[in-house]
Amino acid sequence: MEYRLDRIPREQTLHYLGWHGGKLPAEIEDSLSRCEALLLSAAKPRIVWKLFAYREDGSFAGTDYTPDGQDIRAFLRGCEQVVLLAATLGIETEALIRRAQTRDMGEAVMLDAAGSAAIEALCDSFCAELGKELSPCCLTERYSPGYGDYPLSEQRAIFRLLDVSRRIGVSLSDSGLMIPQKSVTALIGVSKRPIPKQRTGCEVCQLRGSCAFRKEGKHCGKT
Repeated sequence: MEYRLDRIPREQTLHYLGWHGGKLPAEIEDSLSRCEALLLSAAKPRIVWKLFAYREDGSFAGTDYTPDGQDIRAFLRGCEQVVLLAATLGIETEALIRRAQTRDMGEAVMLDAAGSAAIEALCDSFCAELGKELSPCCLTERYSPGYGDYPLSEQRAIFRLLDVSRRIGVSLSDSGLMIPQKSVTALIGVSKRPIPKQRTGCEVCQLRGSCAFRKEGKHCGKT
């Protein structure tokens, strides 16, 4: 399903760029505005999702899938259903960033940061609409392969269950990374009762040892 993306949160783009605050120089403001406009024009946002009943044994009803890892079991504790989600900005944004890398690395870095902010904004917007659609049920935050002890290899099961490659044009590399890169897969728990916020962030992330944000004393925003 195609979705519309109207804006890219500037503060999130600046976060990915590692901006430490303060007034932006006018030339940076202009460059960011131009990059955001280019990315919004190129992006073809697509989302595929499906709702499953969640069994007490941790499996998804009607499938052979049981998510691996103790963290995801704890995250979904108290949920009666679970949403599987895959979203992408499309291969067009990947091509835009790659073209910029051949002629202007500064612009390419801005486009990359804006793309990261844009895919998060797309998922946030979808989750807000999903919350309305499933009301009065309560939703958890998103939880993606690679967080905690939920392995990145679980991408393959999500791709299979949602038919991601055919439906929204995203593929997986041999190492489990998505192409185009500005893509996301995630689980969202659904419960009839409010769900306490689960422990997330750097302390449960598998990438904490190599994370560029942590090396600079920052975080990616997944808290």
